[in-house]
Amino acid sequence: MIELRTPAQIEQMRPAGRFVADVITALAERAAVGVNLLELDALAHQMIRDRGAESCYIDYHPSFGASPFGKVLCTSVNDAVLHGLPHDYRLADGDLLSVDFAASVDGWVADSALSLVVGTPRPEDLELIEVASRALDAGIEAARPGNRLGDVSAAIGDVARAAGLGINLQFGGHGVGRTMHGEPHVSNDGRPGRGLKLRPGLVIAIEPWFLHTTDEIYTDDDGWTLRSKDGSRGAHMEHTVAITADGPVVLTARG
Repeated sequence: MIELRTPAQIEQMRPAGRFVADVITALAERAAVGVNLLELDALAHQMIRDRGAESCYIDYHPSFGASPFGKVLCTSVNDAVLHGLPHDYRLADGDLLSVDFAASVDGWVADSALSLVVGTPRPEDLELIEVASRALDAGIEAARPGNRLGDVSAAIGDVARAAGLGINLQFGGHGVGRTMHGEPHVSNDGRPGRGLKLRPGLVIAIEPWFLHTTDEIYTDDDGWTLRSKDGSRGAHMEHTVAITADGPVVLTARG
């Protein structure tokens, strides 16, 4: 079921968006060569406790997960692109790290992701992150009343194809509200003018993710982490966006 939020409810969602943005910012500032992924998860966990928020991940157990997630943060490194389960790994110079975080504040959820390079970057990694960022911006710009969900998906896909990237459609964006994942599904490619008509009050997570040289993935032995089939690196960007009569409002905007 697709739920529309009132303007008052969207205002009530803003604290969750600000909190998630603050956590993503803190994680980006902490990430450095030698930092353990478990340290990043512990930082996010401490911020949840300090805020009196609730994790959307720790007990999360969908059909595609081998077990309850058990951590509060996704940390995907290099050839991992989604659902990276934090483990005992210290970031190395040049690692491409994606962090994905969702939490509930006062009963409302926000969800966001960011990719960055730790230490000395590879030019191709910076380009991949830049493409994912532009695709996110394009998807947000298309999230306007009167447009269709396909317009959002097509805007994302157009950026990826122009950069010569393949697009995996197994995972994408989603509705956000009282829970982390709801309807509608927001594909990272589609046909303009098709699908659900966008109306004020719809709140969605828009999240393009791409791999350097493939669109095929597999699940790591940990039962969660999704990796590229050819070992190429991935980037993932995400914001929670409210569609209003005045246009899209990014609830997880940072800075």
